[in-house]
Amino acid sequence: MTDRIQQRFKQLQAARQPALVTFITAGDPDLATTARLLPLLEQSGADIIELGIPFSDPMADGPTIQRASERALASGTTLTKVLEMVRQVRTQVRVPIILMGYSNPIYAYGWQRFATDAAAAGVDGLLLVDLPPEEAHELLPAATAVGLKVIFLLTPTSDQARISQVSRFGSGFLYYVTVTGVTGAREAVASSLAGDLARIRQQIKLPVVAGFGISTPQQAAQVAGLADGVVVGSAIVKLFEQHQGDQLVDQVCQLVRSLKHGMTTTTH
Repeated sequence: MTDRIQQRFKQLQAARQPALVTFITAGDPDLATTARLLPLLEQSGADIIELGIPFSDPMADGPTIQRASERALASGTTLTKVLEMVRQVRTQVRVPIILMGYSNPIYAYGWQRFATDAAAAGVDGLLLVDLPPEEAHELLPAATAVGLKVIFLLTPTSDQARISQVSRFGSGFLYYVTVTGVTGAREAVASSLAGDLARIRQQIKLPVVAGFGISTPQQAAQVAGLADGVVVGSAIVKLFEQHQGDQLVDQVCQLVRSLKHGMTTTTH
């Protein structure tokens, strides 16, 4: 299996550019829209695409992404259908696709079966927000066997033991949560972020991307100067509440282009 994540970061590092990681919820408002958007996200500047697996109790997410999950579930989205959709669009999308969500749907699907089917569909990595490394003993060997990266989170409250665990078991990249609390756009980037990221990057060899609360090109540019990549989720997902059809697609692509433009003026 091609390591698209590693390739992408190598290309970006050679160009001295940070990665723009965009998040949308699979199946919001339906899977046909998701399939249409994935190639367009890449064309608009997304370097990695995070695809949310809709879940009935997304406890780490704020109201915006909670409602996106509700819309996706209401349209009949299932994990099986998400994998099939990724398989169909993979030929049109060259950038890495990461599935992000919660353990329950994967556990119900079966760890081994999921890893095999996800890799076969062209999924590059998995990030489960409620599965820390010390509880991932069933997933890790299944994922490693098929080249599926398992991405873990660190937060401002992560202790040294957790940092060591993530360093040992994580692959692909590290997702650093810039705030305590749930997802959602914030007014400003935390003042402690520069010191926190510098400390983490000294201890972890993986690329470090930062997310939760980054919503404007200015914030993305600010964080891009500190991390290897920037994740933007709620600001994009909010557009799904405000627009439909072609207008929705246009607005999403416009925001992604503006984020990428804001970030490319900032290099390490």
